[in-house]
Order: sequence, then C-alpha cells, then structure tokens
Amino acid sequence: MTYDLPTVRGAYRYNAELKNWFDVGGKAEILFRPADIEDLQNFLKNYSKKIPVQIIGAASNVIISDEGVKGVVVRLSGEFAKISCDEEIIKAGAAALCGNVALHSKNAALSGLEFFSGIPGSVGGAIAMNAGCYGSDISQILVSAKALDLDGNLVELKNKDFGFFYRGSKISKKFIFVEGVFKTTRSTIEAVAEKISELNQQREKAQPIRAKTGGSTFKNPTGKKAWQLIDEAGCRGKIVGDAQISEKHCNFMINRGKSCAQNLINLGNEVKKTVKEKSGVDLEWEIKILQ
Repeated sequence: MTYDLPTVRGAYRYNAELKNWFDVGGKAEILFRPADIEDLQNFLKNYSKKIPVQIIGAASNVIISDEGVKGVVVRLSGEFAKISCDEEIIKAGAAALCGNVALHSKNAALSGLEFFSGIPGSVGGAIAMNAGCYGSDISQILVSAKALDLDGNLVELKNKDFGFFYRGSKISKKFIFVEGVFKTTRSTIEAVAEKISELNQQREKAQPIRAKTGGSTFKNPTGKKAWQLIDEAGCRGKIVGDAQISEKHCNFMINRGKSCAQNLINLGNEVKKTVKEKSGVDLEWEIKILQ
C-alpha cells in the first residue's frame, strides 16, 4: 500500500528489519526514526489517521508477527536516549535503556534506580507498563513524564495522573512517552554499585538472560505467581516448534534457535489454556504482540 507521509527530518525506511530480543518476526512496512521531539510532533500532526501507527522501544518485551507490522512503526533513538541528572533528579529519554539509567545513577552516586538494571528494554516502555522487579517499580520513583498524543500535542503527566496499578496504569494507550523524570536519594557510588551487582546476580541465577527471550511472558495474577501456576500446570520446559518455556524460569519463553513468532504465540496460548484448566486462572500476556 502507498501512504502519503509527512516530510520529516528523520528517516523513513520501507520493508525494514525489526530487531527484537526474541530474534523472530517479519518486517515493518514503514519504519520511522524521528530526529527529535519536534520532528515526531510534526509527523503526528500531519499523518493520515487512516495509517496504523505503532511505537516500539528496545523491542525487549514484544513478539513481532511473522507477517510483519502494517503501517508505520515509530522507533525512538538518538536524541530520545539522553540521560541527565540535577541534584537528586534523573531525566531520561524514552529510548534510554533502563540498564544505562541504572549505570548513570551509580556514577552520580544516586540510589533508588538500581532495579532498572534488571529491566530489559527502554524507559518509554517501562513507564507505559509500570515495569518493575525485585519489589520495586516505576510507580514508586516516577515524578513526571512527557508524552505526545497521536495528534502531536505535548503533555506533562505527574505521577498522580497515571493511576498506576500492577504492570499498568489508567493512562490512555494513545500516548507516546518521550521522557521520564525520576526521584532518587543521595548515596555513594560503592553502595549503588553493590546493590546493582546483587540484583544482577539474583537475576542471572533465576532467569535465562543469555537466551533469546523477551522477559516475563505473563503478568502475575493478584496474590499469585505466574511461574508457579505454569509450573503446577506441568508446562515447565514445554515446547512448540523451536519455542520453549524455560526450564530455568517458567514465566519466560525462549527461542531455542529457529523459532518463528507463531511458535511463541501458540506456546503462550497453550500455556494459558492449560493453566486455566488446571487452576481456573486466566493468565494475561505481559508481552506485547505486534502485527
């Protein structure tokens, strides 16, 4: 399909590869990398609303359809990956990797963001899904966020505006986050480094972080652990094609090498069905499926 797209300072690429952590899936019909916020605003103000638009960050927690993604995929980088600090406040662009934010806070001797080292992906996605691990999440440390709506209007959202809940918020899905502002506390480089090291060791022991994976597959139901329900349903190690439920942590799916996206989707859906039959719990995908 031919689209009438706005003139931009960034770049459009057609039939573009979409790198993701599972290493599966098709191409973007159109991939747009905006030069900066103003360029993204210009695009959003002027594109035809008939064109499907989706945004991805580091693509750490997504499955991209084998058939690819229709319309325009917006991927933030460059200007959107800057990190800075002022006193005990850290600002991070939406494309900044969470791990890099943790390292920046360490070098600034600021505590509170150590858990970012355990979040795969970028700041924008972390805000959107209220990402967290080891008892901490975005809702506890976010001061405010800047976002664009699909008409290109820039808004600033305070923490109280989000209505955060476990792995989500009441904020409209129509926002594209471009920056997060986070609160920290003064510490020492050594203390922050030690905490990050402890969390990373915990993560490496418990999760298949060296495999082609996409982070947690399902959200934890209220009062329960998804991995435990999956294990009790007999799905640890379950295989569909070359997709597998990890033996190490069964809320993680892995690509054993030659999986396609549909293998992963089918595996996840089979696990959902089996868990529902065994426990009555309807697991909710944490991974986003793009198509």
